[in-house]
Amino acid sequence: MKRKRTQKIKGRTAAQKKRRMKRALRLGFVLLILLALLLGVMKVSGRCSNEYSERTGDAIDALRPEMDVELLTVNPYSRPGTSTQKITGIVVHYTANPGATAMENRNYFENLKDTHETKASSNFVVGIEGEIVQCVPTWEVAYASNRRNIDTVSIECCHPDDTGKFTDATYQSVVELCAWLCMKFDLNSDDVIRHYDVTGKECPKYFVDHEDAWENFRQDVKETLARQQNY
Repeated sequence: MKRKRTQKIKGRTAAQKKRRMKRALRLGFVLLILLALLLGVMKVSGRCSNEYSERTGDAIDALRPEMDVELLTVNPYSRPGTSTQKITGIVVHYTANPGATAMENRNYFENLKDTHETKASSNFVVGIEGEIVQCVPTWEVAYASNRRNIDTVSIECCHPDDTGKFTDATYQSVVELCAWLCMKFDLNSDDVIRHYDVTGKECPKYFVDHEDAWENFRQDVKETLARQQNY
């Protein structure tokens, strides 16, 4: 009888241990699901955030192309002071003003506060000799890319003649600037677009007329970005 009671007690104990183990496993499984859901929500929330953000640090600063920061006066016609949202693209333009320098184009934007001729500007202007002038901070809207002003950085490119083709110096500076901006805003070469891709406007003219040249340009941006990321 004593052996049977002992076996019965051992049987109950084993059954209780088994039930406790099952409960622990179920609880652990539920906790894993909740953790996965929480991480998923955090990831989606971060990805869907529309707030402006940029990567900073010594590595980013070290790869920043040389540029002349000549910010426009805040005014309704070229620098409204409106905050951008999360940057999701970089838009390449051409000035349609053959022979003009980067500073001449920058000064044209500045003078719009007085002439009220139109609303126009750009975050950056790249000159015929490859010089880069920053006109509007990247965290502010520039009047360049229509409905994409709010979530893109714009680059106006100077050119020597009506074909709109960039000089080698301009081309190289724009490639390096685009790659650096991609790194700064966690983008890739697919996020570098033309004004044409936003509105259908023939801008930048040479890259609209020569699709192969545009694809080569984006490939150069991709390769430059890869080198920068391995720096």
